[in-house]
Amino acid sequence: MNFTDRIVMVTGAAGNLGRAVAQAFADRGARLVLVDVKREYLEKAFGAENDARRFAPTDLLDAAQVAVTVDGAIAQFGRIDVLCNLAGGFRMGEAVHETSAKNWDFLFDINARTLLNMVHAVVPRMLAAGGGKIVNVGAFSAQKGVAQMAAYTASKAAVIRLTEAMSAELREQGVNVNCVLPTIIDTPENRAAMPGADPSRWVAPADLANAIAFLASDEARAVHGAALPVTGLS
Repeated sequence: MNFTDRIVMVTGAAGNLGRAVAQAFADRGARLVLVDVKREYLEKAFGAENDARRFAPTDLLDAAQVAVTVDGAIAQFGRIDVLCNLAGGFRMGEAVHETSAKNWDFLFDINARTLLNMVHAVVPRMLAAGGGKIVNVGAFSAQKGVAQMAAYTASKAAVIRLTEAMSAELREQGVNVNCVLPTIIDTPENRAAMPGADPSRWVAPADLANAIAFLASDEARAVHGAALPVTGLS
């Protein structure tokens, strides 16, 4: 999986998975556009910008900001070869009949609207360049309804359906679109929230990052519209 001189844009880059994904691509020669809501988060996660690493603080719910971010990346690097839509969030605890509009909107905004805003800005650029790769992050649990997780699983199911629809629309134009479906990711936050669990059974961020890198690679050029489970031992 060689990404030498490929331009890879990663949303949610300052998070646990984002850092692992950025490292996976950097180790394989990519130049990076790292997107998160605040520059200070990116600086804390990665240090300073350099010729191979651009920081792009962006509110992904603001389509105008997203467009400016993509324009800036194109101005610096000339193209975007890979888009990794990692930005997202999780909440649970409400039954369907108790689900608040606030939680519903939050989860669909952070998990689906952020993705839509990114692809609105990036896909036309990929088409103009002759192709590209898009990898989204769904959730293994989104394959069916789960009690007290309806809004979350519905929003992540939307990511899967968007992935499939985009693949059907774009595959003939040189753009591969796929998604990964992780179970619990081994992060400090999840360890703190579930102190009695066995994190060795969860998905290591580096392992999920490798799966994402594979789907973005030339080796996966024949893979379109896949929803790849990445489940560790759970």
